[in-house]
Amino acid sequence: MITLTHCARLDNGQLDALSLLLQDVVHGGASVGFLAPLSRQDAMAYWQGVAGELGPLLHCWLAEHDGQLLGTVQLSRCGKANGRHRGEIQKLMVHSRARGQGIARLLMQEAETAAWAAGCSTLVLDTDSESVAAKLYPKLGWVHAGDIPDFAASPDGRLHTTRYFYKLLAPR
Repeated sequence: MITLTHCARLDNGQLDALSLLLQDVVHGGASVGFLAPLSRQDAMAYWQGVAGELGPLLHCWLAEHDGQLLGTVQLSRCGKANGRHRGEIQKLMVHSRARGQGIARLLMQEAETAAWAAGCSTLVLDTDSESVAAKLYPKLGWVHAGDIPDFAASPDGRLHTTRYFYKLLAPR
């Protein structure tokens, strides 16, 4: 059974596991803001930064099975007065050994439910237009808002098109 945990803080064991997950997805080609090869030190520095920002505007969930970290997702809520109704889904990651088991779907549903409960009615996200995620999001009710060519570099350094999505949340 997959356990989803909302993390108000990240302990050293979680930071270590998240760093390994980040390395796995980057070395597997996921465009999540890093270039390959990603060092353990750089992966750890990223997660330590996230840990320091967790709070009312940044949330993180972990998906685990038998004590093994399988995936994660973040929700960044807008803190501006005119944007408190919106948030951004960030860094949806599932370990290569756990793909195809519905973990991304569970993480997205959890983040969306929490966003609605926190007063968010509009969510946005972006992904590589050729990624598996770009095919998943429409199945979860996300609307394709547009593409920007040559927006971000893939882990191998090649520029790729980024696809933007949005979702208007309704009461659950």
